[in-house]
Amino acid sequence: MGYCTLTEVERIVAQALTSATTSTLSGRGDLLRVGKVLDKNTVPTDIIEQYIQFAGQEIDATLSHQYKTPFCEMADFETSLQSDIAEYNAYIILDKNCPLTAGDIIILTDGVNEERFTIDELVVSGVFSTVEEILTTFAAGSRVIRVKYPDPIPLICARLAAADIYDKYFMAQVSPSKSEFGSNLRKLARQHLNNILRGITVLHGYMRIGRRLYDPNIAAQYDTHKGTDAAKEIDDVG
Repeated sequence: MGYCTLTEVERIVAQALTSATTSTLSGRGDLLRVGKVLDKNTVPTDIIEQYIQFAGQEIDATLSHQYKTPFCEMADFETSLQSDIAEYNAYIILDKNCPLTAGDIIILTDGVNEERFTIDELVVSGVFSTVEEILTTFAAGSRVIRVKYPDPIPLICARLAAADIYDKYFMAQVSPSKSEFGSNLRKLARQHLNNILRGITVLHGYMRIGRRLYDPNIAAQYDTHKGTDAAKEIDDVG
């Protein structure tokens, strides 16, 4: 997997690339998921993963002269379980409010056992379900560690991947040109990239490269291309 998860891409394009009917034919189905889950017959999972890799390659190529790439996951938040995870409780219940959301990657560990999960959704305040089934019994007090790539790299990756998928699997069926939705996603993604290049956004905890950073007392921005796009902080190329 690349710099973002399948869930993050699906949340951006799912309204356009979904099945219009419930998959349950013999009885009542869960209509709440219609329009929210990708139609796997239209966009296979391996295709989404490939576009995530393409987006990651573009990010690495753009930022490689400023940061050491590829980026690696880092732990940016830690808390602990409030309740045991056992056969009668399959949810992650935390002892305090935290910024977890759908698509976040967490690691549960009690010092002996360690498992990695993807947050599926917020059930109620402080209670989260996971995409993968939790098989190990974790006692209250076990560590809950969120690991992720530096912000806004996951958002950039998800938007670039979603834009390409939308244009290819939806817009290309009705028009040979790129969609306005896909173009706007690329603008937003490349605006974030330009902010990183200009020094407005700093990726803390990651190794910088370049002669302007040999002296830690020098605070300066990297030179960026000149022109109207640079002034607007939006790169329309591509």
